[in-house]
Amino acid sequence: MPSFQHELVKRLLSAAAGPIARRRPAINTLRLGLELSTLLQFMPWGVHFERVDPAEGIVAEWIEPEGADEQRVLLYLHGGAYVMGSLNTHRGFIGALAQRSGLRALSADYRKAPENPFPAALEDALAAWQWLLAQGYRPEDILLAGDSAGGGLVLALLVHLRDAGQALPAAALCFSPWTDLALPPGAASAATSEAGLVEALEIRAWGQQYAGATPLTNPLLSPLYAELHQLPPLLLQVSDGELLYTDTLALAARARAAGVPVTVQQFQGLVHWWHLFWRTVPEARQALQRAADFAQSVWQAQASARQVAAVCRPAAGAKRALNRSRLAA
Repeated sequence: MPSFQHELVKRLLSAAAGPIARRRPAINTLRLGLELSTLLQFMPWGVHFERVDPAEGIVAEWIEPEGADEQRVLLYLHGGAYVMGSLNTHRGFIGALAQRSGLRALSADYRKAPENPFPAALEDALAAWQWLLAQGYRPEDILLAGDSAGGGLVLALLVHLRDAGQALPAAALCFSPWTDLALPPGAASAATSEAGLVEALEIRAWGQQYAGATPLTNPLLSPLYAELHQLPPLLLQVSDGELLYTDTLALAARARAAGVPVTVQQFQGLVHWWHLFWRTVPEARQALQRAADFAQSVWQAQASARQVAAVCRPAAGAKRALNRSRLAA
C-alpha cells in the first residue's frame, strides 16, 4: 500500500489536472511552471555540481558526491516528454542517485520539441556519450540512466550504438521509461489513476511533436519496437499505477527473449515521476537505493569476470606449453 506521503503527492497532482485541462496552457508556460517547482528541490548534502559544455549547443553539468569513484561515471538523460525538463528539474534526484551509487554523474540536457524534433535529442545524447569517451572513460565504466522520455532515450541510444557497431556501456537504468510514443488509448486502463493528468497534459500530442514526420513506431523513437539483442544489462523500475506500466513489462519480455539480462523492479500504486519526490516519498528513496544496489552488482559482476579470466589465462598457457613439450618429444 502506498505511503501517506505518496498519497498526498498524488492528490496534489490530481488536483492540478482539472485546471490544466480547462486552460490548456502553452508548452512554454508548462516549462516555466516545472522550472519554478525546482525552488522546492535541494541537492543532497555533500553533493556538488559544475556546469560544462561537452559539445556545441549542448548543456551539461557534473554532479559529484564527495568520495565518488573517479574511474566510473553515470550519464543521465532527464525526462519531460521530450518537450520540457532541464538540468534544474532533475538535479536533486540525480544527486541523490549518484550519491547512493558512489558515482560521478554527467547530467546532459538535450534539445526539445517542438522546436527541435527527432533526431535532435538522440544526437545530443550521442554527443554527450562521445564526450565522455573523449575524456578517457571506457564504455564498460559508464552507466546510462534516464527517466520517462529520458529512459526511452537511453534505450534508443543503446540501439543506435549497437547498430553502429560501437562499444556499449556497462548497463542502463531506466526509471518508468517511455518506450512507445503512440501510447494506445487502451493503455490507460492499467493506470486509471493517472489517465486524467496525462490527458490534461496532452502527452500523446507531445510524442507526435517530437517525432515530426518520422513514424511513431521507428525503433529510435519507440524502443518497444526495436530489436533488443546484444544490449547490456537493463534495470527497469515501474509502478502498476503508471500509464507506462504495460509497455515497460512488454519491453522487459522482449529484451529477455532476445537474451538481454533484465531486472524489473515493480512498485504498487505510485504515480509517474514518483522518483522525483525522493525527499518526501519513502518509495522513491527505496527505488533509489535499489537502483544503487543494481549499479554495485554490475561492478561486482565485472570484477568476478576479470578474476575468472585471470585464472583461465594461466591455465590455457600451461596447456599450450604442455602440448609444445609433447610435440618436441
